[in-house]
Amino acid sequence: MSNPYFQFKQFTVWHDQCAMKVGTDGVILGAWTSVEGARQILDIGTGTGLVALMLAQRSMPDAKIVALEIDEAAAGQARENVVRSPWRERVEVVHTDFKKYRSSDKFDVIVSNPPYFVDSLECPDRQRAVARHNDSLTYDDLLEGVCELLADDGLFTVVIPSDVAGRVKEIASAKRLYAVRQLHVITKPGGVSKRTLITFSFTAQECVVEELLTELARHQYSNEYIALTREYYLNM
Repeated sequence: MSNPYFQFKQFTVWHDQCAMKVGTDGVILGAWTSVEGARQILDIGTGTGLVALMLAQRSMPDAKIVALEIDEAAAGQARENVVRSPWRERVEVVHTDFKKYRSSDKFDVIVSNPPYFVDSLECPDRQRAVARHNDSLTYDDLLEGVCELLADDGLFTVVIPSDVAGRVKEIASAKRLYAVRQLHVITKPGGVSKRTLITFSFTAQECVVEELLTELARHQYSNEYIALTREYYLNM
């Protein structure tokens, strides 16, 4: 049986009640997303609460984080993880469907690593083939909601399968959200990227494209991955 929790330097994430366990995608999203100057942060599809807690650790002391989760069991466990953390006063877990979520506040930073995007399209044109878990939230639904909730100068960062990155950028661009930063995650030397992180803004500018190699060999992490995650992992 796998370990029911994952211990980080400043907090612990229990994940035995969640379909989505602690994984590399979430850790990279939590470590790579810019939170500079952010006071209102939204995490869509928080699962265990991992990304929300990671952002709480390095955001400003007065930053407030709302973490949305549609699955009742996962939302309950995320709340427990938050309560056990040093940031229980700053992180609010809300059990809701993102498509029904409304807020009078606009968010400076929005992030998403939701389970609906674990299975990718076989090709970017087969949009209907996306795994549509959790009440069928599509890329279009996600980006439409983000447009309603993101501050004019805010940033939205999402982790998606690399083979749909072009299509997601097309959908976003049609909504006047533009890719400004992109990270291709490569898990082994000579490998191809299967996960891509993209940061979007309402302000069009040249997109900065980066690569991150996570491992040089099995359990031998690259210097850049260690540098990115050392504030979180116990063994970094």
